[in-house]
Amino acid sequence: MRRTDPEGRGPVRYGPPVPEDGLPVPPELAAALAAAATRTEGEPIGGGPELTGAACGYWERRGLAGEPDLVAAAPGAPALLVALTAAVGGDVLVPRPCAAWWGPYARLLGRPAFHVGTPAESGGVPDPYALLETVRRVRAEGGDPRLLVLSVADDPTATVAPPDALHECVEAAAAEGLQLVSDETWRDTVHAPHDTVLVSPAEMLPDRVTVVTDLAGALLPTGWPAAVARFPADASGRDLRARVLDVLTALGAQIAGPVAAAAVYALDEPEPVTARVAAAVRLHARVAAAVHREIVATGTLSRPPQAGRHLYADLGPLRSALTAHGVGDAQELEDFLSARLGMPAPGGHRFGDELGALRVRLSTGPLLGHTDEERAECLTAPAPLELPHVQRALNHVKSVFDDLRDDAQRWEPPR
Repeated sequence: MRRTDPEGRGPVRYGPPVPEDGLPVPPELAAALAAAATRTEGEPIGGGPELTGAACGYWERRGLAGEPDLVAAAPGAPALLVALTAAVGGDVLVPRPCAAWWGPYARLLGRPAFHVGTPAESGGVPDPYALLETVRRVRAEGGDPRLLVLSVADDPTATVAPPDALHECVEAAAAEGLQLVSDETWRDTVHAPHDTVLVSPAEMLPDRVTVVTDLAGALLPTGWPAAVARFPADASGRDLRARVLDVLTALGAQIAGPVAAAAVYALDEPEPVTARVAAAVRLHARVAAAVHREIVATGTLSRPPQAGRHLYADLGPLRSALTAHGVGDAQELEDFLSARLGMPAPGGHRFGDELGALRVRLSTGPLLGHTDEERAECLTAPAPLELPHVQRALNHVKSVFDDLRDDAQRWEPPR
């Protein structure tokens, strides 16, 4: 039951949809939650005026005009994706690899989730020719592909798709009449925002793209579930939102009142929020870059992380060493590395990748310490990589991968 077949079927449940960042809750955010702690009623289905208005302001500051009556809020992005999948109907297309929680929610509704080939440098945005081939193949086999889910700042690959690659993919999707969901949970976690161009698909195809943002990506702790969706500003967008609200109502998907208050505060982006987000992004970027340096030095393949708090690693070049340890696929690699590293290392098959490919996602959060004090110190230290507990964690990662490199050289067959 822990394995998946080539189409990614398998356990619906594997960890939270957004990885923990491990950092303490900012005091201003905790105060916003505490001030609303006596609210006994939940937020209205889809979000009240204060929350939807704050979401519009958040998107407008990113160049996406919005109207409160074209916004829906829910207790986490999974509820929104379930509702969108049910409202759009048909089969779902997702990149390979993609966020671990995308495919299971389609299957929960009895819908196939078809993975589309994706370039390594554009994780989250499928190759346009692969997209066209997949759509036409699925239709030839009697399927009905209607929805493409993608992400520009991507989990699990930590890449940011170039605008030209995104444009080609969006054009291919439009030519096939697909609706798009742009998961923009990680857009505020780009490591070098002044050097990285990030464009939303909603800017390119405004009448067919629904933007979904899980606030746990950058603004809220994972344990405070809240997400917002922005619908196209036309009759079809209003109709889609109405159908999504019907599904959310059937699910009873309300955001808790205190969490909604904290979400409003975070979405308004006062100085304490923006400063904290910037500090957390810098910290995770430094740790991710350090991990990347260590693992690629051993022959592991990995794109330089550009966003989020994780990186995607291909240990194919170390296959001989892993075979000697009884590791032959992604599930066995997950078990092996999780035990060796002492932290979760989910295999690529969790993200729809091939089971036989030796790929894993590594997260930076577990390397920041084991206590709130250690993790808070990482945020304020001028050189967090030099903190003793961070150095120990990075040295441990280095030693695990160094051992694999040495084993691979030892087991390399003679020429």
